[in-house]
Amino acid sequence: MTDVPSIDPRTGDVAEIVAAETTTAEVAALCRVADAASRPLEDLGRDGRAALLDALAAALEDAATEVVALADRETALGTTRLTGELARTCYQLRLFGEVLREGGYLEATIDHPADTPMGPRPDLRRMLVPIGPVAVFGASNFPLAFSVPGGDTASALAAGCPVVVKAHGSHPATSQRCYEVLAGAAEQFGAPPGTLGIVHGQQAGADLVAHPLVRAVGFTGSTAGARALLAIIEKRADPIPFYGELSSLNPLVVTRAAAADRAADIGAGFVASFTLGGGQFCTKPGLAFVPTGPDGDALVEAARRAVAALDPVVLLNERIAESYAAGAARLAQAPGVSVVRTGTMRAGGVPVLLTTSARALPPEVVEECFGPIAVLARYRDDAELRTAIERLPSSLTATVHRGPGETELPDALAGWLRPRAGRLVFDGYPTGVAVSWAQHHGGPWPATNTQHTSVGTAAIRRFLRPFTWQNAPQEVLPAELRDAYGAIPRRINGTLHPTA
Repeated sequence: MTDVPSIDPRTGDVAEIVAAETTTAEVAALCRVADAASRPLEDLGRDGRAALLDALAAALEDAATEVVALADRETALGTTRLTGELARTCYQLRLFGEVLREGGYLEATIDHPADTPMGPRPDLRRMLVPIGPVAVFGASNFPLAFSVPGGDTASALAAGCPVVVKAHGSHPATSQRCYEVLAGAAEQFGAPPGTLGIVHGQQAGADLVAHPLVRAVGFTGSTAGARALLAIIEKRADPIPFYGELSSLNPLVVTRAAAADRAADIGAGFVASFTLGGGQFCTKPGLAFVPTGPDGDALVEAARRAVAALDPVVLLNERIAESYAAGAARLAQAPGVSVVRTGTMRAGGVPVLLTTSARALPPEVVEECFGPIAVLARYRDDAELRTAIERLPSSLTATVHRGPGETELPDALAGWLRPRAGRLVFDGYPTGVAVSWAQHHGGPWPATNTQHTSVGTAAIRRFLRPFTWQNAPQEVLPAELRDAYGAIPRRINGTLHPTA
């Protein structure tokens, strides 16, 4: 059996052996146990699953010191960043508890028997029900918020779906410990065995996706990794939903009025954003459109100074470091691209700022390069800017910086950018995704392969499917669809009824 090592990215040394890679037989056993847990987990009801999520959050908080220290050893992201990430992780667990208690996510709908222009209508009652066991793939860059205890797990459990997590090889010790904390809390709470499971190893991940009892997959990672998993799904007898968050350039546009108003602030803020967390955020702005002329020059100079003051960062793992070095070299050598400034030249992920023209915009510039690197594309006029935007791939986000009182161009930009992004940011930076009811974290391909979000309360919708009861007696209906129930919003005969 192959060992799963925990590697310290600061030294490259093996810190410990976490586990053995999970065998195909072991994956199958975990899937069977998860499937057996499906109905008991659903039967906990909305209030029961909400209380379970609260218990999981509390258990993580109790283990915070240990979990943060492990995550820092495996990712070099720093205890301050990871403490905040743990707080976010616990918050989103509890937020999905609120979603359950509120109940509107069920989309409960009742049509009573009636005569219609189409003829008699039967009694119809519809709501969303759990899809079944879910496979979740942890992300390299968020060892907590997008991994074992992350948003995919929280939203799937809230939906009533058992979860089997594929631990990420960059932080297997953190993944294993988080699993142990959550599984222990779930057992103590009284959740059914199989509510949570974990596997280690690339083949185990493939086996998990292929297993016929798994009903959906949540994935955060590279486009290449997503394609490999999609190929497995296509070979299944019954293809299943794959919810992948993949690659994103996240363009940022600075209007002339904005550059004239606050060039220095935007230049420094842009650098802070694209180097945050070592540039290893899916929302990192990798390309900024900056006007030509003195104001744009001032912005470039402010960005240059900010990059020059930065030290190299330790990237998450050796593969990412090698990919970053190759990608940065490829970008710097692309036709029409010039190096504005690099950070302090020592070993590690050296921050890099490049420039090109919006008119040229070589293909290398519009591809995501994971790490602390970004390109400033100088545009001469609005027509050149629009042409360049139309050549961009879709992203999770797009950003517009406006001048004071400026409306006409920002309105046009919103129209140009909306088809190419899932979130449009004004006068800020996209690195930072609030967990909330109104959040959307997705976008057209290659940002994601789905219309759903992986962040915010609507993420629960991925792990539910609609089901209708026709002419069903009251006693076989879910409580939320019975006549006397009024604790959640329901649409009855076409009219939305708030809670009683």
